[in-house]
Amino acid sequence: MAALGDPKRRAIVERLRRSPAPVGKIAETLPVPRPAVSQHLKVLTGADLVTVDPFGARRIYILRPEAIADLRAWCDWLCDDALTAFSAEARRIAAQEKDNK
Repeated sequence: MAALGDPKRRAIVERLRRSPAPVGKIAETLPVPRPAVSQHLKVLTGADLVTVDPFGARRIYILRPEAIADLRAWCDWLCDDALTAFSAEARRIAAQEKDNK
């Protein structure tokens, strides 16, 4: 989650969602210099959201769909828990109001 806290990293993930790319192609789509994109890719790689595939002299960055699926599952779980708790509290309040009538 922390790796996706930066809007530039989210933009990189969105770019890689379309297709794998080398750092130069990714940098063309962002308003930051190539060395900064490389640093952001290093963070995303360290967070296991992106992998690197050497292709000749180039390094191709690839979004890991399974990592995104894990993140989505965690967010779904978090939202489900919150909605379950909200629903239980709403039922409790409704029952309490009914008892007070």
